[in-house]
Amino acid sequence: MVTPMLGAGAEPPEAAALVTERVQASGTSFYWAMRVLPKAERLAMYGVYAFAREIDDIADEPASRAEKTAALTAWRAEIDALYAGRPRHPVAMSLLAPVRHFDLERTDFLAVIDGMEMDADGDIQAPTMAELELYCDLVACAVGRLSVKVFGITGPIGIELADALGRALQLTNILRDLAEDAARNRLYLPRELLAKHGIESREPAAVLRHPALPKVCRELAQTAENHFATAAKAMAGQPRRAARPPRIMHAVYHATLQRLREDDWRHLEPPVKVPTLVKLGLVLRHGLL
Repeated sequence: MVTPMLGAGAEPPEAAALVTERVQASGTSFYWAMRVLPKAERLAMYGVYAFAREIDDIADEPASRAEKTAALTAWRAEIDALYAGRPRHPVAMSLLAPVRHFDLERTDFLAVIDGMEMDADGDIQAPTMAELELYCDLVACAVGRLSVKVFGITGPIGIELADALGRALQLTNILRDLAEDAARNRLYLPRELLAKHGIESREPAAVLRHPALPKVCRELAQTAENHFATAAKAMAGQPRRAARPPRIMHAVYHATLQRLREDDWRHLEPPVKVPTLVKLGLVLRHGLL
């Protein structure tokens, strides 16, 4: 659910505490990846994450399409207020200093809202490859474009990293969460790949039961691998301090993709995960080196 708006008298430290608590409670790899950042950068990334979660929760909550549209519209107004220097939502308040300090683009925040509108407008089922590419750009690469500015990786190489790593992470999420998405009546596997491997249905549960499902997933996984490789090259020449967070995310998600490929989508529930100790090892390895 969307957090209620705060009045103008709310203090920014309260907003910072709120987004920090939200990230800590998430239990995601993101928390550990961002822990290696200095305080200002860390709080900026917590704010970006909390914003993305707020928008994602709107798309996923059991509400009517009209209610979801209204909530997303309210967030568009809140982004306008943020860039006017008058945010009211605690998450937007946590972004006030980062927007100014790191020159974060309004269009990237709005892109995340656009992406979640694709989910809120109706159940996505077997989008075209072009639609999937657009979805990944909006919900993942846009967050990446915000993130690389905070990390200090700017210019064309920053955009390349945001694009490649964003797509790699989002495709890994899609390949990991097939059953969870199907329970919401969603299917993000592109229809061109389904047709290529003889799957005519677009109904999520039917696709997940089809014997050719692993073939579709293997091909999409290779696309994700290609994006991981591009991201690795983009990070290779960057200052070690700036590249630590994306290296950690790259390592953890790539390990997830490897486990998915090893399992070959034989077990969709519970979703394949990297054990906590392995994650911590990757965080230490890529966060300290």
